[in-house]
Amino acid sequence: MAARIIDGKRTAAAIREEIRERIQRLRQDNCGVPGLAVILVGDDPASAAYVRSKATACEEVGIASRQITFPGFVSHDELIDSVQQLNRDGGIHGILVQLPLPKHLDERPVLETVDPAKDVDGFTYANIGRLVENRASLVPCTPAGILELLDRGKIEVAGRHAVVVGRSEIVGKPVAMLLLHRNATVTICHSRTADLAGETRRADILIAAAGRPRLITGDMVKPGAVVIDVGINRVKGRLVGDVDFDSVAPVASVMTPVPGGVGPMTVAMLLRNTLRAFELSLQLGPVDTSA
Repeated sequence: MAARIIDGKRTAAAIREEIRERIQRLRQDNCGVPGLAVILVGDDPASAAYVRSKATACEEVGIASRQITFPGFVSHDELIDSVQQLNRDGGIHGILVQLPLPKHLDERPVLETVDPAKDVDGFTYANIGRLVENRASLVPCTPAGILELLDRGKIEVAGRHAVVVGRSEIVGKPVAMLLLHRNATVTICHSRTADLAGETRRADILIAAAGRPRLITGDMVKPGAVVIDVGINRVKGRLVGDVDFDSVAPVASVMTPVPGGVGPMTVAMLLRNTLRAFELSLQLGPVDTSA
C-alpha cells in the first residue's frame, strides 16, 4: 500500500488563515499588529526570492513587514548597529537575519545581537538554551513545522523511536530535542554514523535532514514508518529531497513530498513566531493556533 502523503502546502495555508484571523481580532481590540523586520545582505538570488516570499506571506496574514537591504560589502559594525536599532523599535516584534551572510561577516555575533524576545528564528543562545530545557517560546521554524505536520497528521510521537539524519544547528539538533520533549526515543545520525541503514531501519519516525539528494532509499526504511523529508536539493533542474520518494513510498505509511512538504511550513512557523513574539510583548502569552 502506498504511503499517505502529508500535504505541507495545505497545512501551511490553514495555519496562515488561523494567524490572519487572530491578528484581525487583535486589531479589532486595538492591540496593534505584529511587525517583522528582515535583514538581507548581498544579492544572492535564492535569499532574495526567499525574503520576497516572506514579505508576501506577511501581507497575506496582516503582519507589517520591513526589509532592510545591505550591499554584500557592508561592515560588521554597520550590520550590528542596524540590528540594535530594530531591537529598540517598538513597532518591530520579530527580527530575522537572512542567512548565509557574506564570508567576511561572522554570523554568530550578528545573531547574538538580536533581542531574544524578537528572535523569531530561535537561533540565539538564549533561545537555544530554553529549547533544551523545554521552555522555549520561539522555536526554530523548520523543526517547529515538522512537529506541526506530525500533530496535524495525527501521528503519535510519545514512546516511538525517532531517527534524525542530520545534526545541523538549524534542523537536526533542534528537531531531535523537540521529539525528545515529546517523549520519543531519539537517535541522531550523521556523516560519521557507521551503519546508517541499520539505524534508519529501526525508526518509527524518520526525519531526513542531511542535505544529500535521495540519500534515504526504500531498503533503509522500516515498513510502516513515518518519513519526513526536510531536504531541498536541485538535481538536473528539479527539486528533490533527501528521500528517494519512488522507492520509499511503497514501504512507508506516511510521507512528506518535496516540494510541498516541510518547505511551506517553515514560512508558516515564522509567521506564527512573529505573532507569538507580538503577543508576548503585550503580555498576553503565546497563542496556540493549532487549537
